[in-house]
Amino acid sequence: MLAEERRSRLLELVRQRGFASLPDLAGQLGVSESTVRRDLDALEENGSAKRTHGGVLYTGPSPKVPHFDDRQSAQWGRKRAIARAAAQLIEDGDTVLLDGGSTTYELARLLVGRPLQVVTNSLPVASLFTSSDRSDLVFVGGYVHARTGVTLGPYANAMLAELNVRRAILSVAGVNVRGYFNSNLLLVETERAMMRSADEVVVVADSSKVGRSSLARLCPLGDVQKLVVDSGIAAPWPERIAAAGVALTIAECDADEQTAARE
Repeated sequence: MLAEERRSRLLELVRQRGFASLPDLAGQLGVSESTVRRDLDALEENGSAKRTHGGVLYTGPSPKVPHFDDRQSAQWGRKRAIARAAAQLIEDGDTVLLDGGSTTYELARLLVGRPLQVVTNSLPVASLFTSSDRSDLVFVGGYVHARTGVTLGPYANAMLAELNVRRAILSVAGVNVRGYFNSNLLLVETERAMMRSADEVVVVADSSKVGRSSLARLCPLGDVQKLVVDSGIAAPWPERIAAAGVALTIAECDADEQTAARE
């Protein structure tokens, strides 16, 4: 069996099960565990799988939310760099709330296997943590928005009102001098409930969103504590964001991520 075919079969096994052990995968493929480890190196590199204690987790796109997968591919290199920087802001033992954005999904991939309490309204994000024995998962109920796989609306908002988290990580469709924006009115209401439940609010947004607006304003620029953006952000936005009292983290893309950001 060619390496590419073997890796494709390996990924499909992990995807179907969500979690699989190395001995089981080696047995299914008829190869050694060392061969499986080498193949997993390649799958981890492209974000499709992640090794944890005792086995492998599937971390690829959710096939049940095609519109989410379409958004996930846009600006992938920048989102990956932002996720890596945002992961450094989260401490083991934190209670973290993740919304359903494509950048927060990249962050969630990096958090799988860490000792955290995770709260989310995203079906794709929740699926990453269901097989992890190191994270506690709380899923926010409510109306499921089919295009994005997130729950929102009054039931979601009522549940969030009863929760408290250390950090809420939110993604947005636009950032300008008036504040942060998203494209769905119900989603904005639910994200406001997330903000009220959090001790600290962190927004993650790739630089293509900076200087833009969208349908609904989430909040003024200075209402969040931190913003994580990639190095494509242009002047005078870093100065404007700092003037609003927001701590700005600029994530540097590596060579592969820079290539992906241009494509």
